[in-house]
Amino acid sequence: MPGAAFFDLDRTLLQGGTGPHLSQAMVELGLVPRSLPGQGLLFKAFDLFGENLPSIFLARQATLVARGRDSKSFDEAAAKAAGVIAGHIHPFALALIEQHKAEGRLTVMATTTPTHLIQPLADRLGFDDVIATRYNTKDDGTFDGSIRGPFVWSTGKLAAVKHFAERHDINLAESYAYSDSIFDLPLLEAVGQPAAVNPDPRLSVYAVARRWPIVHFDVSPGVFKVPVIGIELQRFLFEGLRSTWFPCARFDIRGLENIPRHGPVILVGNHRSYFDAVAMANVVRKSGRSVRFLGKKELFDIPVLGSFFAASGGIRVDRGEGGTESYDMAALALEGGEMVGLLPEGTIPRGEAFFDPILKGRSGAARLASVSRAPVIPVGMWGTEKVWPRSSSMPNLLNLSHPPQVTIRVGRPVDLKYRSPAADTKRIMAAIADLLPPESRDRHVPTDEELRTTYPHGRLPGDE
Repeated sequence: MPGAAFFDLDRTLLQGGTGPHLSQAMVELGLVPRSLPGQGLLFKAFDLFGENLPSIFLARQATLVARGRDSKSFDEAAAKAAGVIAGHIHPFALALIEQHKAEGRLTVMATTTPTHLIQPLADRLGFDDVIATRYNTKDDGTFDGSIRGPFVWSTGKLAAVKHFAERHDINLAESYAYSDSIFDLPLLEAVGQPAAVNPDPRLSVYAVARRWPIVHFDVSPGVFKVPVIGIELQRFLFEGLRSTWFPCARFDIRGLENIPRHGPVILVGNHRSYFDAVAMANVVRKSGRSVRFLGKKELFDIPVLGSFFAASGGIRVDRGEGGTESYDMAALALEGGEMVGLLPEGTIPRGEAFFDPILKGRSGAARLASVSRAPVIPVGMWGTEKVWPRSSSMPNLLNLSHPPQVTIRVGRPVDLKYRSPAADTKRIMAAIADLLPPESRDRHVPTDEELRTTYPHGRLPGDE
């Protein structure tokens, strides 16, 4: 028997609830009064803290509002609300639904919201079926104010899911369930693969105790958010990397207004030092956004720290396997409206290449831009090598009397043609080089001392 994937709706597939959107559509069509006393506060409390008994009581009593009305009289309002609600569904939730479909599972929306109000949304999102509260109708097709079958909430939702599973030969032990609410605990415990999505405080505690995955559909898969407060771990990491905590360097950052505040973005920079990570972190922090940064697999293979990097939004790049998985994860992040960051050079240039004013990079950023059409924002960094030379295993944290200046310039989106990844890569690297100071474009023969700083352990080829 195959499994299925059951998805709760409110605060799971979307950030808040569907109540305000459905209510507004019904008000505009004259199906209900303008509002009920305290309704707005109840909706806000639901959005902030999750499902509560007053909101469930209101949902249970909604049968009285529909009593005596034709069952088809709500169709227009449901279709209108579906168009609005669909725009608030988390893109990563849609990707997961498609993944379950591709793996051969039925995808089912399981919600307390009445079927006649939510069916158009389920159809629009591509669900295979809907488990929802059903209002009973008379012979003439009007609602009679009662509920047919279980009220699909808590144990009632589990009963409805079990009935669905029996009819469709679904094995719950092989099934998945996603919900934000402690009241869906009966369903979550009944399936083999439960997940707490944007969980309310009580479900957060329970999920941690049971070692259930805690996920958030508004961020890339695997990104960790601190329970209850819902803030990305990355934000705490970047606060620890702010320039204030590095008196060994003076930061000069300009051009942050060129980073779009919303939507997909590809952030690219040159690579001169291990300190570039701190420099880029300060750019992202000051932009007010989060980033999914591509890094070589060796960083993610470090015990404990590797898991921390992944939970903070890092994307592991394994060039030995062609980098296909990292490319797909970056593309998914862009599809979800996130910012992706990478250093196209891949590694710090060695030897004389370190002093070459013509930057050379890999084509990953250009290929991602071609697929996503996300703007590519260049970042030029200069002076990071004076804080942490390649030849050193640690940054120079003691240079406090005359700290070197780290210059960072953020440019306008690169004008790409999307015809050739190689040609667009040259445009990207040229845009980064144009942001660097004039001395970076002076071709000169480096001294032995300059060369040694670019080699591990300060040794030149041929040195004994």
